[in-house]
This record gives sequence, C-alpha cells and structure tokens, in this order.
Amino acid sequence: MPRDTAVYPHGHHESVLRSHTWRTAANSAGYLIGHLRPHMDVLDVGCGPGTITADLAELVPDGRVTAVDSAPEILDRARAVAAGRGLANVRFAVADVHELDYPDDSFCVVHAHQVLQHVGDPVRALREMRRVCRPGGLVAARDADYAAMTWYPAVPGLSDWAALYQRVARAGGGEPDAGRRLLSWARRAGFTDVTATTTAWCFATPQEREWWSGLWAERTVASAYARLAVDGGHATEDDLRRIADAWREWGRREDGWFAVLHGEVLCRT
Repeated sequence: MPRDTAVYPHGHHESVLRSHTWRTAANSAGYLIGHLRPHMDVLDVGCGPGTITADLAELVPDGRVTAVDSAPEILDRARAVAAGRGLANVRFAVADVHELDYPDDSFCVVHAHQVLQHVGDPVRALREMRRVCRPGGLVAARDADYAAMTWYPAVPGLSDWAALYQRVARAGGGEPDAGRRLLSWARRAGFTDVTATTTAWCFATPQEREWWSGLWAERTVASAYARLAVDGGHATEDDLRRIADAWREWGRREDGWFAVLHGEVLCRT
C-alpha cells in the first residue's frame, strides 16, 4: 500500500517546538481524560516532543503508552521528556499511521492530536487506528480548523497569513480545516459510535499574546513552513516578513484576542 504522501509543513524548528511542548493532556486532550483508566494500554500517534504522551503515561500508571511519530529526530526529544519525569511505562517507535506495525486489537485507546490534518489519507489513517484498537476501546482524534480561527483586532496582514497557510498546507497534501471534517472522516472509516465535540485555545493575556504572536512571527520566516511557502511559489520573502510584522503588531495590542477552534471525536470500536 502507498505510504503517506503529505508534507508536514511546520517541521521542528524551535519556534514550532515552543508551541508543541506547551501542549498537555489537560489543554489538548481533555475530551479523552475522563475515559482513561490506570490499567490501559494507549497508542499515541504523532507524539511529537512527547509532552502529551508523558501526561497520558501518568494517567495510566498500571498500563503502558506506546508513542509513535513519522519523524525519528523528534522522538529523542520525547524520550527526554519521559525520562525527565521518571516514566517507565512509555516506549517509542517510528511509524506511519497509514500502516501501523502492530497486530489487530493491540490497544485500549488510540489517540492522535493534530495529526489527521497532516496526513495524505485521513480516512485510511482512522481505519488503521481502528484496526489496532481492541473491541470496546476508543479511537480519539483532535485537530484544529484553520478557517475557524478568529482574532481581534483585524490587524492588516493576519488575513494574508491565514490564506497563505491554507495554500501551503493543501499544496503539501494536508487538510488545514480538519477539525470540521473529523466526524465525516470517522464515519467513512467505519465507525458508527462517534461522539463529536469542540474546544478551543484562547490567547488573550499579555503573556499569551507575546508568546503566540512571537512563535508565529518566527515560524513565518524561519521554519520549514517558510521554505515551503517560498519554494512553492506561494509567497515571497518580503511577503513573509510583512506577515511576521503583522503578528508582532497584533501581539502588541492590549485588546488582542486569538481563538483556535478544534474538532474532536471519540470513536468507540
């Protein structure tokens, strides 16, 4: 079977990792936490730097978390996070979610955060997640929806950022508006018992605005996303600098507010 053909647009630049290492089970997997039990075996797909993984491992102390990612280099970061917390119930591996190297019915819970927006075939990915989940288990997925992101005030340049990100992500084979599609993808993958919800991140305090605007300003000009934007003919370097300046301008606004809407699905197998 063909492997994932989508391009992960962000890469692992430090500006990206500042965002990803901020994520916790509480702020990114709250819809799942109440369903976890101490004995469960969990598969964390697309674990990235491993902060959510470590939280999940602490929530299943008598079970185990298997954390996988398609990028081998990020797993060293995840291993360090787990080791720093003294966690002995976590293992790591390189894997493609379209073709997981685990037997049928291997896990009680299969979890993916901000993954399906970046894969070539999200329905096939969900089918594979379902295959490795035990009968009666849960497949859980949460993804942002870029078109549903909203902010105030309307600083010139941020609407250009939103349109540019959509172009770059779709050119690489991803779907930046995955959040609204999760329920549809889950049903197409064969799930019949699906609970769909939504939650949001909100950045509105001075510290949150400085952090969020700063990482996106830097990501816009210095990350893999910046290279994809220029090399793909979606923007010039001058365009990127202008958008980065817009992010910094928004971050200085005392009334600045930014919301990131997420779709979520809990699928019972």
